[in-house]
Amino acid sequence: MTRTQRRTAIGLVAGFLASPVLCLTIPGPPLAAVLCALVGIAFAFSMDAERKDDPNGLMAGAALGVPLWAFGSLVLLPMLSGDSPRWGAEGMRALFPQLVGWVSFGALMGFLAQGLSDAASRLLGPEPGPGATPERTKRHVVILGGGFAGLQTAATLEHLLRGDPSVDITLVSETNALLFTPMLAEVAGSSLEASHISTPLRSSVRSATFVRASATTVDVPGRRVLLETEPASPGETPATREFPFDHLVLALGSVSNFYGQENVKRLAFGFKSLLDAIRIRNHVIEMFERADRDEDAEARRARLTFVVAGGGFAGVELAGALNDFCRGILADYPALSPEDVRVVLVHSRDTILPELSESLGRYARVSMEARGVTFKMNTRLLDARPGVVVLSDGELRAETLVWTAGVAPSPLLATLPFTRDKRGAVVVESTMAVPGATGIWALGDCAALNDGKTGKPCPPTAQFAMREGAALARNIQASLAGEKVRPFHFDSLGALCVVGHQTACAELTIPFARHKTLRFSGLLAWLMWRGIYLGKLPGLERKVRVLIDWTIELFFPKDVVQTIDLK
Repeated sequence: MTRTQRRTAIGLVAGFLASPVLCLTIPGPPLAAVLCALVGIAFAFSMDAERKDDPNGLMAGAALGVPLWAFGSLVLLPMLSGDSPRWGAEGMRALFPQLVGWVSFGALMGFLAQGLSDAASRLLGPEPGPGATPERTKRHVVILGGGFAGLQTAATLEHLLRGDPSVDITLVSETNALLFTPMLAEVAGSSLEASHISTPLRSSVRSATFVRASATTVDVPGRRVLLETEPASPGETPATREFPFDHLVLALGSVSNFYGQENVKRLAFGFKSLLDAIRIRNHVIEMFERADRDEDAEARRARLTFVVAGGGFAGVELAGALNDFCRGILADYPALSPEDVRVVLVHSRDTILPELSESLGRYARVSMEARGVTFKMNTRLLDARPGVVVLSDGELRAETLVWTAGVAPSPLLATLPFTRDKRGAVVVESTMAVPGATGIWALGDCAALNDGKTGKPCPPTAQFAMREGAALARNIQASLAGEKVRPFHFDSLGALCVVGHQTACAELTIPFARHKTLRFSGLLAWLMWRGIYLGKLPGLERKVRVLIDWTIELFFPKDVVQTIDLK
């Protein structure tokens, strides 16, 4: 029995057996029985056979009864009788018994459908997937990377292939959580708790297997990936695992690129991971603690000078967050003066935020300067020594340097026999397939991808990575089914950048208005930034936690508790 036949039979039987409950409250029992059978079939196809922690069928069916009452009793049945829909209060009160009937019918139908589905699984075996047959050979899809691109690929592929036992999906990541990077600067600036912008990967995938490990080798001819897991205790040899693949997805993200400046690499803080943000926050607090007991004015000023290299989104948002944080905690250090605090943004161009329009870049700079941020434009970072930052226009005494001026794709790509562009990303076709390597795909920061419609390079941003992940999942499904894959196309929806408390810049593109761009700044853009990114943050629990953090921030000062030991 195919999946369609099984679910049709389950829904038909469940709907028909539950129909007497509804027929007691609805005129015309034959018509009600037909509606019940159709609803039962639709409900059976909506059930997720693979999800073990879904609400039981009784509760799901009962919840379905309310919209069924609104559509069936208030709209459909009156129209079939030649009357108008009964939206008025009197009509709803008169049809309240039918609401009870629909909810009771939904609960019983859901209970029966769940029971029949479980019984069918025990008697007939697991449900075959769409278009799948029990005899089909197992095929393995391995996704390297648990960022926006990798997780979106895995989640979409699960949805497309759910119930298909012939495909195994494995998601591999060095960390066990998805980091919501647009809010990373708010962690460094002590506006958000670190764990509130991270979503566990294990709870984000359903039928896919999650493996926390580092990919060390990709054997392309042998169609296998070698993984290395952390040792259980210091001194032990890391364990290795081997995974065969039919399809391999490279979504490994990027790392900081210091362009060969070894001293900068050794002395500067990176700003790519959650641990980086936590370290920066705790280091800033440590600098305030040490400056509070410094008697030498120059030494105190050097400790309270924080240099951020890079004028892109990451650098600007971090500089704004650190400036707000430093000036917000001065009240806890009465011996320190606001004149001692300096946040310096170093940028090699004459305008910050090159991703936005020049006017918004100028607005961001003027706004941040008014808040106390110092800019060094057309200036390059040449070197660093302990306590000294060497710039193209001279030396600057500072105990803190954060590098956001460059990123590079994962070093693993350099070991693969694929063509790469000048920044090290794998050159792929518009379908995200690696040329000459059947079943191997790359996307996100790992890929040099051109839009299939415009031919323009796709930027390595989270906005594009998520769309690429969904499109790649559809291409993998098509490839598994022997169908034609499609080129990737996506029009950017715009960009947002917060530059300080209650101040931001926003550019939004309206696709249906000939891609007209709307620009916003100030408080409105800041509210848009928070609203849009809060909506995009995965998981209801995380949304609530972040909203609570933001609410607390409105009424209470910044927290100066150090959460890690810097010694």
